Amino acid sequence: MSFSATAKIPQFQPLPLNSRSNGNGNPLFFRSSSRFLGSTLGIRFPSLSSSTRRRRSSTVVAVADDVKDMDNNLKPSSNPNPGLSIFPEILMGKTGLFDLETQFAFYGAYHSNPINIFIHVLFVWPIFFTALMYLYFTPSLYSIPKTLCGFEHGLVLNFGFLFTLICAVSYVAFDKRAGSMAALLCLVCWGGAGFLANSLGYSLTWKVVLAAQLFCWTNQFIGHGVFEKRAPALLDNLAQAFLMAPFFVFLEVLQNLFRYEPYPGFNASVQAKIKEEIKEWKEKKEKLS
Repeated sequence: MSFSATAKIPQFQPLPLNSRSNGNGNPLFFRSSSRFLGSTLGIRFPSLSSSTRRRRSSTVVAVADDVKDMDNNLKPSSNPNPGLSIFPEILMGKTGLFDLETQFAFYGAYHSNPINIFIHVLFVWPIFFTALMYLYFTPSLYSIPKTLCGFEHGLVLNFGFLFTLICAVSYVAFDKRAGSMAALLCLVCWGGAGFLANSLGYSLTWKVVLAAQLFCWTNQFIGHGVFEKRAPALLDNLAQAFLMAPFFVFLEVLQNLFRYEPYPGFNASVQAKIKEEIKEWKEKKEKLS
């Protein structure tokens, strides 16, 4: 028994899934498929309603978009070790933690009044120094000889040293040149605070620290309330108020005395961000009032 096919199979070129309709709402993909099956099997497909055509058209486009997304997800990552990508992002400022320009602009937006700036220049580092005096009496983390070269140094590797080390490393991470000088100043403060606290003893040290802290903080709050007329930054960024403020004060002194900037255009960019942040704060304040 012989069988000969009389139907001539047409040449069919598949069209992309995301092909649009040719004007009557029926996607070209389904139209080409219908013609192919109809000419091969001798079947005439009924015409679709306009609503059905629109639903199928949108379905095809959605499927095509899903295919594109799957293809993009399957592409190899350019980062050979994506698990470690969070660390450079944090250090380079995706979270803003060590982005000097962003953090310094945030600080500057809360310290734009000249008198308030001068008050912070006077009292931020004494707060840091007296805090290290009190931390001198925390438990030692590592024992070192009490005398070096016949001299009683009074240095103790305790939580005060750990706090100083964190500050020093953070400042260098912000800016190598200014940060290195600020880090050296931190170590000098740690050594001096330890020597002074060791000489005074705990019973007198805590009284000196309490009086100095109250005096310095009171003056800073006066600077914000009377001259800046804005609440201090510690209410919005606690880490910056205690960890970064000494470095920012030091950086302000370098800027005002020596026109220092970590890189060209830094000061102009920071000033622009400060103005923008202050503008947003004033607009928000007006809406609440």
